[in-house]
This record gives sequence, C-alpha cells and structure tokens, in this order.
Amino acid sequence: MNPIQKGAEAVASRVLIVDDEANLAELLVMACHVKGWQAESVGTGRDAVARARSEHFDAIVLDVMLPDLDGFAVIEKIRGEGIETPVVFLSARDEVDDRLTGLRLGGDDYVTKPFNLDEVIARIEARLRRSAPAAPSAEDDILRVGDLELDERSHEVARAGQAIELTAREFEVLRLFMRNPRVVLSKAQILDRVWDYDFGGNGNIVELYLSYLRKKIDAPFPDQPNLFHTKRGAGYMLRDAS
Repeated sequence: MNPIQKGAEAVASRVLIVDDEANLAELLVMACHVKGWQAESVGTGRDAVARARSEHFDAIVLDVMLPDLDGFAVIEKIRGEGIETPVVFLSARDEVDDRLTGLRLGGDDYVTKPFNLDEVIARIEARLRRSAPAAPSAEDDILRVGDLELDERSHEVARAGQAIELTAREFEVLRLFMRNPRVVLSKAQILDRVWDYDFGGNGNIVELYLSYLRKKIDAPFPDQPNLFHTKRGAGYMLRDAS
C-alpha cells in the first residue's frame, strides 16, 4: 500500500484511469487496487475533465486517443483551470514530437502502448511519491540562491520579496537547480532527475522549461543579476552574483 499521510491519518491514494478500452482500463484499475490505491475509470475525455473538476485524485492515467476529446485536449482544459494532478499519458503514438507535446501541455510522464503493466504502476508510484506532502520541518525547507527563495513545503517561490507563480513542473526544475547551486547540470541529468527518462536523447523539453523559468525569474528583474546561466556544450547553472 502506498498511502499519503494527511494529518495523523493515512489515506489511500486515488487514481483515475482514462481509457476507452474497457479491458485495459479494468486491468489498470485492478493493478492499482493490488497496490492498495483507490482507482476507478472513465472512457471519455469529457468524463475525465468532469471528474478532475469535481473530485480530488492523486494521479491520472490518461490515454491520448479517446473517442471525443483527446488526452492532449483534456490536459489543456484541466491545467487551464489550475488542476495540477500528476498525469501519466498512455499512447500508441511513440513519436518524440507526441511525447514533447504531452509534456509541454503539463503531463508528467508518457508511456507508449503496448506497455509492461509493472512499468506503468511504477511510473504512477513515482508520481505519487513526488506529489506527496513533505514531512513537517521548518527553516530547512527554505532554499535560497541570492535573493531567490523556494519553500519546499508550501511550493511558494519569491525573488526580492516578490511572489512568482510556477507550474508544478517548473517548480520541480527550479528546485533541482536550487538544491544544486553553482553546479552545471546537463540536459541528460535534468531529464533523468525531473522527467525520469530522456526521450531518446531529445533535450528540447529542457530548453523549453529553462526559457519559461528565465522569463519568470530573470526577465522581470532587470536591475538584478541573472541567476540562470548557460555553459555552452555542458549545460545550465543557477548562481548568484557573489
């Protein structure tokens, strides 16, 4: 069982399976139940959006090809409404461009069909671990680089006292850099630590998220030194001016 601690009580994780192949959806639901998670399934994109809006889930397993809204349209809708539930895509489409599209739209993982059931369960489990509330602590949860602060418990980020709004994935990328200040991180290292796999060596998604972070953390503060730096041929680094 993989419960998430909420207060003093352990609550089983809730997983929503979205797939129009009834047999496959049932298999995934049963595999989740074996892990001790609460799981249920829907077969259309519209039902997925409605359930995500009305109920709390700890993870969503989302097929890309659905009979009405496809999985990409589903995640656009829920992310557009501020719903940050981790999403693991399932798809028979294994082109790198499709994977990148899913992740640009806010997906957290992408598994191609046919798949190994144990792998899918492991991917879901990894998402549940990463999104579980952190154990209570105090000052140690505040990461600082120069005038940039990141609170690992509240997921609040601020620079020079000004709050910065980040998506869940942007936060994870920034947290990786702030845990490793003045360390050059390669695209492969960032992909491995934040996305768990390397998309066949394609690092475009890293460049995309670094551009998002620069626009939010460096660009709005022209009077402050840039914190993100590119080391040509090596990777990226976060450091202050000292």
